[in-house]
Amino acid sequence: MSRPMVIRAETAASPQIEAVRAEQVRLLYATALGMYATFLAGVAIAALFVYQGVMRPWVAAVWLGVMVAHISIRLIIRRSFQSSPTAASNWRAWANRFTAGAAVAGITWGIGGILIMPPARFDLQMLLILTVTSIVYATLSAFASWFPAFFAFEVTSIAPIGVWCALQGDATHLAVAACCVIWLPAVSILARRHERTLARSLTLQLENAALADDLRAQKVMVEQASLAKSRFLATASHDLRQPVHALGMFIGALRSHSLPPRSVTLIDHIDASVGSLDSLFTSLLDISKLDAGVVEGHPVHVPVEPLLARICRDLEGEAAAKHVGLTLVPTSLAVRSDPILLERILRNLIGNAVRYTQTGRVVIGVRRLGSRRVSLEVWDTGPGIAEDQREAVFEEFYQLSNPDRDRTKGLGLGLAIVRRLSEILGHRLAFDSRPGHGSVFRLIAERADPGEAAPAPAEPIALADPRPGLILAIDDEAAIRTAMAELLRSWGHEVVAAAGGEEALRALNALNPEGGGARPDLIICDYRLQGGEDGVAVIRRLAAALGAETPAILLTGDTAADRIREAQASGYPLLHKPLAHARLRATVTSLLRQSHPPAGTPGPVEA
Repeated sequence: MSRPMVIRAETAASPQIEAVRAEQVRLLYATALGMYATFLAGVAIAALFVYQGVMRPWVAAVWLGVMVAHISIRLIIRRSFQSSPTAASNWRAWANRFTAGAAVAGITWGIGGILIMPPARFDLQMLLILTVTSIVYATLSAFASWFPAFFAFEVTSIAPIGVWCALQGDATHLAVAACCVIWLPAVSILARRHERTLARSLTLQLENAALADDLRAQKVMVEQASLAKSRFLATASHDLRQPVHALGMFIGALRSHSLPPRSVTLIDHIDASVGSLDSLFTSLLDISKLDAGVVEGHPVHVPVEPLLARICRDLEGEAAAKHVGLTLVPTSLAVRSDPILLERILRNLIGNAVRYTQTGRVVIGVRRLGSRRVSLEVWDTGPGIAEDQREAVFEEFYQLSNPDRDRTKGLGLGLAIVRRLSEILGHRLAFDSRPGHGSVFRLIAERADPGEAAPAPAEPIALADPRPGLILAIDDEAAIRTAMAELLRSWGHEVVAAAGGEEALRALNALNPEGGGARPDLIICDYRLQGGEDGVAVIRRLAAALGAETPAILLTGDTAADRIREAQASGYPLLHKPLAHARLRATVTSLLRQSHPPAGTPGPVEA
């Protein structure tokens, strides 16, 4: 039973083994320096022997000629190997060619060395023998990547000389022969170890390369999964926002009618549910805006206590309902930060502390850190965060102690938003926690200069409703067109509703067929329309057809980062679905006050 398993393991490993062997053979052909060095050694030996009168010049010429011939052939083979596209897959044949060349080179020194060995000159004989052994040892690093090649060169160069020394019969030559007998296996073992070490190193390199490729593939898969998740969320969010947006406008239109008290109560409940949905969608939108890079911080002098006091007042009812103490430690410190983004961070941190603390209290305070920084701290006696979850809590959609996905506890986006906003503002976010005892979150910010004046709060401007205007509402969803028209008419405006640009032009022309088309005072257009139409392009096309720029509002249910960037870059006010009718009314009122009075002057409009 075990033998087939071994065979399967070897078969499974064979591609890697093949790759290692191919790399070993490639290293054999990597350099030709050794061949040139051995040839120069041969020239030096031949010149010395001729000079000493122990070798005839023609013998030296023949010996060096043989050496030049086999070196030239080996260089040609090396060039062929380097230019061969199949060298790696056909490594055995190339290894055999190199081994044969190494054997010929060894014979040139082994047999050739015997033929040129000077008689009666033991000093020159020892010089030749030492030269040969030095050459063999020097080629160990070059040839030992493939042990058969080194062994062939070693045996053919040393063994003939060892045999020749043994045949001389005297004690000195016999000692040299004995040294050859000992030297041959010792160097062979060293070369074999070198080859195995190299093979292990190459195997590790290939395994590491395979792991790196696998990690890259896994990274691509994760990125693709993240993109797929983002696309899904953007699409799902857009599709879900549309009916919720229509529902909100229908509610706003209903409020303008005289209804029985019971109906008003039901409408209030429906409006509260829509508001809850809106808050969940807003969290998704916040993440998308941050990822899109369209949120920027504008740091100013921000007194900390008024901001914290306002947040605590908003949350004290929730804390009191749970009998959780909510304490704000008075402070006179101020920081340099964006007041809106800073409030969003602190509201998330304090809100989480109140939400997850069931007994005990929540304490908020500010601590000086030297002369230039302050730490805004939120302490709680909640359940705490385990060590292995300290990074996970900052991931999107991750929630502690909410296995039932209770929607009243949010989506798990609060801390993800906090981390992104902290990075935008350049503040450092840190926290400590002890499971079962509570947590403390610290937002470390630059302390404001005590001499710097805080910006004066903007005076509230009471905007009276402008006189009724002509509003062009464009949306490809029939329910939303109907709801928007009902809502705007309930505010006293005249409304032209259309599904796209062409329909809008025809509708405007139909309003005044005798004198041309009518000019709207305001355009409200969905950003993504059917048929690939772009809300920005439609607004600009209408402006060109009308001959004048018209105030416009873009509406979108998209949360995709690229779409948010494109819409923001248009310069038109961008409102996100589902939209509270109070916010829509404020924006409409503001733009109509800046608009020209409704144009009764007809102008030609071409469809």
